[in-house]
Amino acid sequence: MAVNLVNVEAVSKVYGTRALLDGVSLGVSEGDRIGVVGRNGDGKTTLIRMLAQLEDADSGRVTHVGGLRLGVLTQHDSLDPSATVRHEVIGDMADHEWAGSAKIRDVLTGLFGGLDLPGFEQGLDTVIGPLSGGERRRIALAKLLIADQDLIVLDEPTNHLDVEGISWLARHLRSRRSALVCVTHDRWFLDQVCTRMWDVQRGAVHEYEGGYSDYVFARAERERIAATEETKRQNLMRKELAWLRRGAPARTSKPRYRIEAANELIADVPPPRDTSELMKFANARLGKTVFDLEDVTIQAGPKVLLKHLTWQLGPGDRVGLVGVNGAGKTSLLRALAEASRTQGDVQPVAGKIVVGKTVRLAYLSQEVGELDPNLRVLEAVQKVRDRVDLGKGREMTAGQLCEQFGFTKEKQWTPVGDLSGGERRRLQILRLLMDEPNVLFLDEPTNDLDIETLTQLEDLLDGWPGTMVVISHDRFFIERTTDKVFALLGDATLRNLPRGLDEYLERRQKVIDAAVPAAPAAAAKTAGGASPAAPAKSSGDARAAKKELQKIERQLTKLSDKETRLHAQIADNATDFAKVAELDAELRGLVGERDELEMRWLELAEDA
Repeated sequence: MAVNLVNVEAVSKVYGTRALLDGVSLGVSEGDRIGVVGRNGDGKTTLIRMLAQLEDADSGRVTHVGGLRLGVLTQHDSLDPSATVRHEVIGDMADHEWAGSAKIRDVLTGLFGGLDLPGFEQGLDTVIGPLSGGERRRIALAKLLIADQDLIVLDEPTNHLDVEGISWLARHLRSRRSALVCVTHDRWFLDQVCTRMWDVQRGAVHEYEGGYSDYVFARAERERIAATEETKRQNLMRKELAWLRRGAPARTSKPRYRIEAANELIADVPPPRDTSELMKFANARLGKTVFDLEDVTIQAGPKVLLKHLTWQLGPGDRVGLVGVNGAGKTSLLRALAEASRTQGDVQPVAGKIVVGKTVRLAYLSQEVGELDPNLRVLEAVQKVRDRVDLGKGREMTAGQLCEQFGFTKEKQWTPVGDLSGGERRRLQILRLLMDEPNVLFLDEPTNDLDIETLTQLEDLLDGWPGTMVVISHDRFFIERTTDKVFALLGDATLRNLPRGLDEYLERRQKVIDAAVPAAPAAAAKTAGGASPAAPAKSSGDARAAKKELQKIERQLTKLSDKETRLHAQIADNATDFAKVAELDAELRGLVGERDELEMRWLELAEDA
């Protein structure tokens, strides 16, 4: 029987005149992996802070089991600014000790890209004080994950991590034995990691079994049975459920909801986008040319980010742009935006960007633009336009669009200066859409947005006719809103990835796998001596290991070829559901076999 680690009994918390939590009772047991969702301001962070006894409840009680080893990642770290990364993360451990720990090597490689911390000028000896908030947050997360915990509480752990880092963190947390409570807006991450969900709403917490996919179905079903008046929200959830069932392959390894009921619930829900209809409309509004790049080179100071790039961004294209930090994603969008603003007069250092004459670009940057803090929300939107045409006969007033973005009639009269960071982000996106652009550049649009607002934004973008480029670390958002994925892999080229983010992560993993085996020896060398002590191996053992490595590499190559053929067969039989299910089962078997071989390869490489 699982031990109960934390008990929350009849807890209430009031801020001003608003009850964030009202008589909430919950428990966390060994092995629990709980995702916490809800709108911004509904009390998610307050709940987990009280759970961790970092904040007192107004009434009720929170108790921990005796000797509980608790690790907490808050939104504001408590790192010593005068200390080095080594001191905070590794402590007093000698180099040969931590370099010999597979767990520490995994954490440093997963969060920083290598044991030498390639993004930090002085590696582990970098002083924390001058570092950015994102760098400090990764250090705090590394410090927490290296320690042994019974329960880990994480508040927005995926912030400041790229797609690759989020994928690694999901794998790492799944492999740990410690219980987990996690607040995040990253729906893909929730599905990968969590087996239970807490939905914080109007002072109460509703519990659901399963990950995010299960939660969407169960909540839509609960609201349907209860015949709630929130028709719009229910319809959005039904649409998102349709995406989950029809879109990317199942996002949970063991789906627990009733497939028949799910299919019945979404039987009359159309596909998220009528792609051909939107393409026709986009052609009418944009013409044939949007952006044509010919032999373009883009630099940031002396660093060449992209060279000899020839690429065409056409009408109706919906592109997700991914890549390692610093590869040039934002610089590429800025170069296109600058060429558009000056009608092609400003060009990159080499090559040419041709801009269509009908292009009307809206660019959402990572920085929240400043607005007059004295303006009301509705006034800030009406200063752009009173009504907006969203295509396909959809026209909305400024007030209606405000409501769709979570600004209720009362909230629309709130001064901009009183809005939270997430609300200002919402308002910024809203103002961009009100200007009726036909090309959208969205650079990290999901920052500070809660899940319900993200769902509403996705619904709005489904029917938006035009060209769109999205940079985001939110894998779910990219898969949901875009049709093609391009990647900057740090080699000054832009690559089309037919299999999307799965292919990107596979390519990046190969780079990491190639670097990992040599890392422990390199780290130990910094200690000024030999590698960590290990039993001597005979030359016969070394030869046998080398032979097995070569054999595994040949097997991996064959498996990769089989995977490629299976993906092609799945695409060719897309309308034959029985055949696709059979091929998908075969593909999952191959992936499992490949994972086992790769683990064995790593073990042999480390021991070699």
